[in-house]
Amino acid sequence: MNFQALPGRCLAGALALAVTPAFAGMGNIAASYGLMPGDVASAQALSLFNPEVAAVYYNPAALAADPRGELTLGLTYVDHQVEAQSQGGAMPVNRQGDLLDIDPSRQTLIGLKTNLSSLTKVEHPLYFGLMLGVEKYGREMLAFNSGTSTGGQYFRYDRQPLFLTAGGATNLWRGIDGGLSFRVTLQSSASLSGQSDLAGNTRYEQLDVSAEPKLTPIVGSNINWGRTLCPDQADCALNRWDSALSWRAASNTETRVNANVVIPGTIPSPGLNLAIATIDSYQPETVSAGLQYKGDRLRVGITGEWQRWSRLEGEFQDDTVRDQANLRFKDILIPRLGAELRVNDTYRLMAGVAWEESALESDRSLDVNYLDNDRYVIGLGASAEFRDPWILAFPVRLDFGYQLHLLQTRTFRLTSSQVNSGNPYEALETGGEVHVFMGSMTLKF
Repeated sequence: MNFQALPGRCLAGALALAVTPAFAGMGNIAASYGLMPGDVASAQALSLFNPEVAAVYYNPAALAADPRGELTLGLTYVDHQVEAQSQGGAMPVNRQGDLLDIDPSRQTLIGLKTNLSSLTKVEHPLYFGLMLGVEKYGREMLAFNSGTSTGGQYFRYDRQPLFLTAGGATNLWRGIDGGLSFRVTLQSSASLSGQSDLAGNTRYEQLDVSAEPKLTPIVGSNINWGRTLCPDQADCALNRWDSALSWRAASNTETRVNANVVIPGTIPSPGLNLAIATIDSYQPETVSAGLQYKGDRLRVGITGEWQRWSRLEGEFQDDTVRDQANLRFKDILIPRLGAELRVNDTYRLMAGVAWEESALESDRSLDVNYLDNDRYVIGLGASAEFRDPWILAFPVRLDFGYQLHLLQTRTFRLTSSQVNSGNPYEALETGGEVHVFMGSMTLKF
């Protein structure tokens, strides 16, 4: 056995224990598509105002807009049809077809919202929400991959990591609600040490693996202008207008691995050290502001979402997998427009559009070869709430949302430090579509 390969095998073993082997991009299900069918269908334009449990991520203050509790179960399937067509080059990579190999995302989502004031002697309402998402319909707790690629890898899409957010909301003053929640991400570390011979037989092994939660805050507020400015006028025109503001801190999933091996007679003590530090599923600092008009049957919302991606450049400087890529990012503003039509007391229809500019400025990234696109996002959906369902004692709501991402054509140049002296060896034209399907059942109580 070649002893030069042994440290890599030890390191791979530590990685396998530190994280579940899977694939993921720099995104999460809530930011990339939407947590609930209403978010998917409205292209997240109405997410700042929706009082469902998904508000713990978008705007926790919205939990206070509906006093009813709820238990929600949702299923999501995302099909990525991302094309990458070679435009020629010095050494084109041999691919199986023009579609990038991006695994579908298949999430199970569970949400709970309740009024905690019933547990205390305080009459002032205090609403609590908890949202959990697990990949592969509950069979994969942590989707994670970080590596280089000679054929190109997509920056944003793939399987989604464990999603966990919890928070609360209450009324602060007439017509003004405030909320605070926390997104939980895992910061994993693994250390491996031992001795080995050239045949790979090990002894004196020591392995330590840990995963600590990291809490990142989300703060939000909602204002109903009618209840705030004219509380004594039931027919005040401002009653139909709401505004919302939300701030989310940056978050990511991080893994650090340290491996040390001693081979007596070949690699003496203190041995050969290998260290990797890498991040995944980065979500930038985000500020969202929105305005909603709510009529008798129609409500319309517009949202502007500012995302601070430029800080990811500094994060990648400490990432041993991507530090050589010289990746550049820019802050972006995403406009969203959505509407909901109440057909009758049971059925509602939803639609939304958004324009999402790519935060990735670089058209080449040494060894990493990230790909990304500007995109139009179009959403459609429907909801049915049955007030007196068969058998059940509480109302039941069924929701369905569909979302289409139209990826705009963009060309990237692939580079590798091991190919063509680091100069571009292939040009790729990327585009395609992404299809998102989500359904949920909610028990209101």
